[in-house]
Amino acid sequence: MPDPSAVDAAVAVFADLREEGRELDSLVRGLAEPDWARPTPAPGWTIAHQIAHLHWTDRASLLSLTDATGFGVMVEEALKAPDSFVDDGAREYAGLPPAELLIRWRGTRDTLAQALATASPDTRFPWYGPPMKAASMASARLMETWAHGQDVADALGVRRTPTGRLRHVARIGVRARDYAYAVRGLPAPGEQFRVELTAPDGPQVWTYGPQDAPQRITGPALDFCLLVTQRAHRADLALTATGPDADQWLDIAQAFAGPAGAGREPGAGRQPEAGQDPAAGPDQGAGR
Repeated sequence: MPDPSAVDAAVAVFADLREEGRELDSLVRGLAEPDWARPTPAPGWTIAHQIAHLHWTDRASLLSLTDATGFGVMVEEALKAPDSFVDDGAREYAGLPPAELLIRWRGTRDTLAQALATASPDTRFPWYGPPMKAASMASARLMETWAHGQDVADALGVRRTPTGRLRHVARIGVRARDYAYAVRGLPAPGEQFRVELTAPDGPQVWTYGPQDAPQRITGPALDFCLLVTQRAHRADLALTATGPDADQWLDIAQAFAGPAGAGREPGAGRQPEAGQDPAAGPDQGAGR
């Protein structure tokens, strides 16, 4: 019999993924066609590339859930160009007219959300890394949607209001601690850290790790999520590390799979004031 708490958590992440997609959609649906060509903090990527990448990855996730053979073909193609297949995927769809790209992204993300919600909860589906259950795949899609949505918001000079959906991003960031060391060829610390993050939408504190752990990270959940998705430099964030290992982790943390990211330079993660009109143009501090 399924664990009721696990079922509830899965239902919550499926709903949160849908809402995260809608929030990003609200940023781009009214853009004039020239605005889709605005550069984002990711070098060489415009707003169109960001949405195209999400569409490409949603399509890969849907194939994983519904067509293992088709997904295997995508993996084989990726292995032929391991250093460029992500950029190639974004470039493939970024050249579409914005209206068509928006329709395709919406259709794929809605179909994916439905497939995730109806998938067998205990089945592990193939991915470019270890296979994942549907709830874990939904968490990963939410994390990526939020992170690339930050790139779009930065390009438009918009400050988004953080929500409780960030708990999914924070959880991935904490769980990916050892991966951040491994991808850099470094030994991971032998002991767990305590992570205490102030929730963005209330007085709650999200906690991870042993309460008495000497190595600790504390600060706002939004700042931690910006750090582990490498959307801001730690110098611009209100995160505090206690202990040398915890301090080192803040320099290398990443929530995403793949090679170590370059991150952003100090000052590049500053956000404009809440409520700024997207038409006002990109904030000078938002890009690299």
